[in-house]
Amino acid sequence: MTDTALLDTRKQRAQAWFETLRDRILAAFEALEDAAPADLYPGEPGRFEKKPWVRAAGGGGVMSMMHGRFFEKVGVHTSVVFGTFTEEMAKSMPGAAEDPRFFATGVSLIAHMRSPRVPAVHMNTRFICTTKGWFGGGGDLTPLLGYQRNQDFPDAKAFHAAFKDACDRFDPDWHPKYKAWCDEYFFLPHRNEPRGIGGIFYDHHDSGDWDRDFAFTQAVGEAFLDSYPKIAAGRMAEPWTEAEREEQLVQRGRYVEFNLLYDRGTMFGLKTGGNVESILSSMPPTVKWP
Repeated sequence: MTDTALLDTRKQRAQAWFETLRDRILAAFEALEDAAPADLYPGEPGRFEKKPWVRAAGGGGVMSMMHGRFFEKVGVHTSVVFGTFTEEMAKSMPGAAEDPRFFATGVSLIAHMRSPRVPAVHMNTRFICTTKGWFGGGGDLTPLLGYQRNQDFPDAKAFHAAFKDACDRFDPDWHPKYKAWCDEYFFLPHRNEPRGIGGIFYDHHDSGDWDRDFAFTQAVGEAFLDSYPKIAAGRMAEPWTEAEREEQLVQRGRYVEFNLLYDRGTMFGLKTGGNVESILSSMPPTVKWP
């Protein structure tokens, strides 16, 4: 197999996995919508609406949005984009200085829950190639209530354990490295506080063994699918107070601040002509600043 044919096969395998993972997440989230108790979450269970989009410069994707009774707002998106980096972007991308052409595919999601007792969550994994290729992504949990925002809270322990297992199956050094990177990345310098309780974050991941790195990225997706729905299901029947709802809305403001000021994915999407509606779908549906 030629180098070009091998690369094309890898692109197709990565794209197919991200789309398969998306469909499994959609099914799991709709099942949670169905299971939510009607006394706390009245109305009909929500369903995802898929909306394809086309990128004028090459490629496109599919937005999957749901405004439900349990999920106040959740987006699960896949994309396949290609083209040429701007001179500015090429300077920051490995291998792009030699040739600014690129290919990127991935899956990303953000869930904002109606109940302040159920943490918000973010996950994305991606494959990008220029003259070099690498994987990136991760997942992080954001409880909105103060007593939940610590590493000893059961939800935090379960979330971290799932990603640790995914990392440890490949290299025991990866979890401490990528957990620390997550803590450093999802931090608001202007407030001197973390956005949530972390998870893992990795980028430019290229160990020299593409199949191993792809398997690791698949394991990260599986870790999310195995952990978050259980966390959400475990909290969905807990009633909440108006004061907790208020705290949730104020804490969501930190999410907005991070995504607009610091988030790499937001910057990458906007600077490469991505779908603005999809990129900014991570914004919470309702938010307050005191």
